[in-house]
Amino acid sequence: MRSIKTPMKAERLTTLRILYDYKTGVFRMEALKQWEPDLDFSKYNKEFYVESILTDDVKYYNTKEVEALFEKYNLADYLEDIKNLLIEGRHFGIEAYYHEGYDILYMSNQHSRKLGINNKWHATLAGGIRRHDKNEEEIDVIIDGLNLGRGMSFKNVAGRINMGGCKQTVTMDPIDLNNLQHVGFLGFCIDSCRTMTGPDMNFPTELADAENEHFSMQYTNGPKYSVLGETGVPTAYGVYKTLKQAVNYKEGTESLAGKTATVVGLGAVGWYMAEYLLEEVDKLYIADLNPARAEQFKSEHEGNIACIPLEGAYYNECDILSPCAIGGVFSDETIPKLNCKYIWGSSNNGLKASGAEEEIRLAELLKARDIVYQVEWWHNTAGVICGFQEYIYGKSATQEKLYETIDSTMPKSTYMNLKQADELGITPTENAYRLADEIIYGDKTLEDINW
Repeated sequence: MRSIKTPMKAERLTTLRILYDYKTGVFRMEALKQWEPDLDFSKYNKEFYVESILTDDVKYYNTKEVEALFEKYNLADYLEDIKNLLIEGRHFGIEAYYHEGYDILYMSNQHSRKLGINNKWHATLAGGIRRHDKNEEEIDVIIDGLNLGRGMSFKNVAGRINMGGCKQTVTMDPIDLNNLQHVGFLGFCIDSCRTMTGPDMNFPTELADAENEHFSMQYTNGPKYSVLGETGVPTAYGVYKTLKQAVNYKEGTESLAGKTATVVGLGAVGWYMAEYLLEEVDKLYIADLNPARAEQFKSEHEGNIACIPLEGAYYNECDILSPCAIGGVFSDETIPKLNCKYIWGSSNNGLKASGAEEEIRLAELLKARDIVYQVEWWHNTAGVICGFQEYIYGKSATQEKLYETIDSTMPKSTYMNLKQADELGITPTENAYRLADEIIYGDKTLEDINW
């Protein structure tokens, strides 16, 4: 089995770190036995803490010993594959925790810590937490987590947030929030990684409430304890407001009157994006993996709404295509089939690419077709801003402050990006990467950009 669990399970190890310094090209790896198998994580932050001594039978493997460990279990090539992914994306690394008894593999896919250094909070990294099924190929989970972690670094630049970027991926069965051993283990992991997070795909938002009540304050935006609520509404609002700026830059007006729009995916963000668009456009097309979801939206709203099949929805003829479901949709094969003027949605990693260079190349294909597009992390940032404000302000956070921040930062950033890209003769995607790279990999700070 091509999995980091194989050597960890065989050697009774709990922790694995594969860290990379892109400036020097040096890897540092370590594997540990950090706790005993019978440790009860329902007692986390009550009877023991992250810093507690959890076993007197510690095991430790250094970089060369980790390499030998993977070699021992015929996984040396797999380790090289993981290392190459870190090199390609200039990632800080992967911090993994495995609990054999619970059969839970937690991976913190960490891209950059730069913006979070000396921010005076426990968490130096920010990024959502999502669950993957046990039957998924682990390398695909790692690729997904690394790509999303890299996107979070750039989102935090666009949102002007002093946090590094990461993504938590957890391979486990659907979580039972009454199982405090499992919930406690996830709390221990997030605290160990110095990360703040919010529940993402395949985790209920109530996970944040369970963590806040029993274990960790590094989870935000649960429905019970959050003063700002779930992030879907502000995320959709931010995408909508920046879309209006894209139209303004292209056509000289923010109005969407007279236009048609297609929303693909009516989940936590897409539902609200469809509502915002419905207020202005002449006709709204909607599609979802579950057709009943689209029918429900139509039955609950007035207006010119048409439910269309998910198959072919991305190629529907319209002015605005708003992808709010899975990513990896726009490729060499699909871009020639598009029938829209704007692509503007909330889907992460919309371009089917494994790195920035490939994304920029695909963005150039969209530009050649006169389709207005910028990489989604430049405008899909309101949810991150929401989680960040709850994290730093706690009960003092307000909806008024949240939407004031969104309105004062995001539309301006999009207009600036489109304008600069035109002036430089490049795509908005390339310009967004240029600006973010100067901060994440260069010497500039957030204050150095003329927003």
